[in-house]
Amino acid sequence: MNRWKCCSGLLSVLILMAGCSREKSTPADSAQTTSDKKQTKDAEMNTGSEFQLSVQSEPYGTTADGQEITQYLLSNQKGMSVNIINFGAIVTAIYLPDKAGKSESITLGFNSLAEYEKKGPYFGAICGRYANRIKDGKFTLDGKEYQLAQNNPPSHLHGGESGFDKKVWAAEEFSEKDAVGVRLSLVSPDGEEGYPGKLTLKVVYTLNNDNELKIDYTATTDKPTPINVTNHCYWNLAGAGEGTILDHELLLNCDKYLPVSAEAIPTGELAPVKGTPMDFTSAHKIGERIGQVEGGYDHCWVVNASEKQPAFCARAKDAESGRVMEIYTTEPGVQFYTGNFLDGTPASGGFPKNGAFCLEAQHFPNSPNQPEFPNTILKPGEVYEQTTIHKFSVE
Repeated sequence: MNRWKCCSGLLSVLILMAGCSREKSTPADSAQTTSDKKQTKDAEMNTGSEFQLSVQSEPYGTTADGQEITQYLLSNQKGMSVNIINFGAIVTAIYLPDKAGKSESITLGFNSLAEYEKKGPYFGAICGRYANRIKDGKFTLDGKEYQLAQNNPPSHLHGGESGFDKKVWAAEEFSEKDAVGVRLSLVSPDGEEGYPGKLTLKVVYTLNNDNELKIDYTATTDKPTPINVTNHCYWNLAGAGEGTILDHELLLNCDKYLPVSAEAIPTGELAPVKGTPMDFTSAHKIGERIGQVEGGYDHCWVVNASEKQPAFCARAKDAESGRVMEIYTTEPGVQFYTGNFLDGTPASGGFPKNGAFCLEAQHFPNSPNQPEFPNTILKPGEVYEQTTIHKFSVE
């Protein structure tokens, strides 16, 4: 990883006379933990260095079955950076300066590849082939019933026992005039996790100088198959590990939400949010009414229809740090989840209950069994396309 020393005033003149030098750090050790890398990155981001639009890569470790994993480091001219690994297409960290200029990661993650390989909360991962829940792990397509893993009993969740979050993706970095990014691709064979059809999926992460992280998804199949893919970042705009997100303000551009059963399966109703604790059409603190929702927020909201695409979906703000995140998406729904199952244990990365929130742009849960919901069946000859943009600022 390259580090630049910035020069200013008289010191700048003296250094330039001596010849400003470019210093290269020791190559990343694959055994180095993510926490060590985060500390190093935090230090770099707070030195006043000259920020540049760039993409770099470094070894991240080796999987239990011997596959080498790479971490890609995207950065822009405003001091924002995004770390992505090709295991699970996982966003391991996003660094963003606060209103005082201090940079911290605003996403939750584990400290090592080995932890990402274990069953966990899906920190930063791409979830699929079908993100969210499918009732009883079953659906019928073209007259044939398919049985999927019931890995969230009795439901199927986020693609099964070994979903896209547990796969090694092919990856290629790229650099453009005003943006940098990583293209990741994955082939899910016919019958994997019980799903029909060979699915070819591409996910592209792009960071630009406007502090926008864009995620583009495309997929094709050789047999009809359900598909619902999302990114599962856990956000804490105060900084990962900085308490809970209950004081964050949230606005959702959603007049309706999907009530659910005791098993978190939508009832089929698209219910108005007005007059309920689900109403975020004006900004409210997340913790303001969370006690009125049994178990906390873990529901899908219906994004208001818009001619402009991607449509404005959500806005979150942490008043103390001043960090703001806006989300725009082409998807019909967004799952708002408040980290209700985080419990401070190693399996939760040591993060506490409500230590972060998720806003997962996606189709509705259990759509293969609820034909009145927007279609999630991809057929041969069709192309699945989705775009979601996270735009960051400071107030």
